[in-house]
Amino acid sequence: MLAYYFNLAVRSFKRNKVLTALMVLAVALGIGASMTTLTVFHVLSGDPIPAKSDKLFYVQLDPFPMAGYKPGSDPADQMTRRDAENLLRDARGDRQAMMSAGSVAIEPDTRGLTPFLLQARFTSSDFFPMFQVPFVHGQAWSKAEDGERARVAVISTALSEKLFGKADPVGRTLQLSKTAFRVVGVMGDFNPNPRFYDLTNGRYSGEEEDVFIPFSTSRELRLGQSGNMNCWGGDDKDPEGSLSLNAGCAWIQYWVELGTASKADDYRRYLINYSDQQRAAGRFQRPTNVRLSNVMTWLDFNQVVPSDVRLQAWLALGFLGVCLLNTVGLLLAKFLRRGGEIGVRRALGASRADIFTQCLVEAGTVGLAGGVLGLGLALLGLWAVRQQPTDYAALAHLDAPMLLGTFVLAIVSSLVAGLVPAWRAMQVTPAIQLKSQ
Repeated sequence: MLAYYFNLAVRSFKRNKVLTALMVLAVALGIGASMTTLTVFHVLSGDPIPAKSDKLFYVQLDPFPMAGYKPGSDPADQMTRRDAENLLRDARGDRQAMMSAGSVAIEPDTRGLTPFLLQARFTSSDFFPMFQVPFVHGQAWSKAEDGERARVAVISTALSEKLFGKADPVGRTLQLSKTAFRVVGVMGDFNPNPRFYDLTNGRYSGEEEDVFIPFSTSRELRLGQSGNMNCWGGDDKDPEGSLSLNAGCAWIQYWVELGTASKADDYRRYLINYSDQQRAAGRFQRPTNVRLSNVMTWLDFNQVVPSDVRLQAWLALGFLGVCLLNTVGLLLAKFLRRGGEIGVRRALGASRADIFTQCLVEAGTVGLAGGVLGLGLALLGLWAVRQQPTDYAALAHLDAPMLLGTFVLAIVSSLVAGLVPAWRAMQVTPAIQLKSQ
């Protein structure tokens, strides 16, 4: 029966081409605008590591002096080097990693290649299993190599192919900032967006970090750091300056993996105890203020999804509502103009439910056609978003769930818009309509 109603809907479209075109265009405009903004919101608000987002926690302490203290203020966004190394040494989590971003100069042996700079990450060995980094060759360095400040490096596939071609480079030597490093692993595709593990160096990026080396090694070689740094306490006489072990500067991201809720509770108590000890020793001055945030909580706290993206999504949904109101009026006019046809069907035995279903099928068909046209408009809108000078522009692509969502939203919207016109149509009285013919 639904196929028969669909056939009737197609015939109706042919009889009222202008009216049908207006309805399809109204639905398409609303769907196109909505799916463009909803796709951007979907991409930016997604879980970057769904398998472990509730087991990975970002750690915050409050090492700031009392100057400027306000009760209830947030702890430092990042950690001092001394606190990070203390927590890493205690190793109270299932896994833990301290890290910072930087850049290194590559000095290739390949003929024709000149030295160039690349983004790097200085971290500890647990980074790779914690964040599920895939490997195509080799593996991560060990904890022992962290302690030995070994000259070892994990590189990206792109860098590996640029320097060594398709061959396995594990064991080969790589010159980084005038120091020879041994390649121990080559990563597969690893470029989570948002870059949740370090929100201080660009929240969204289409560029991978190509070189990973031990944090301890980076400090021994005194490699430069990039990203936010918050310092207090005046001049430091240490040659390393603000990057030294005892400097009053917060610049390190620290993550811990805790497999269960009880482990998270235990770790929070450990942080409170650690903070109390540091205050008793005179390092911390403010009241104990620790925070343990899982991945999604950390992203929400940092408002990773830009406020203008949320506003645009709501405005687009409002525009869809206006388009559907217009569609309701057009459907109502169309169905009531067919009062005679409906009266004949009722006189021949069609029930009110049959008329209601027929009208809804016709409304759904309008939504399907509007969805096809709206999909084209959404693709055009996403292309326009990718031309914008924002750090997330390159991510604006329609994926399979949003493609399916386009048609679901179009059909459901048109069915909702068709409810009132269909209800009015099924109220047509056959006797009155037949007498008026």
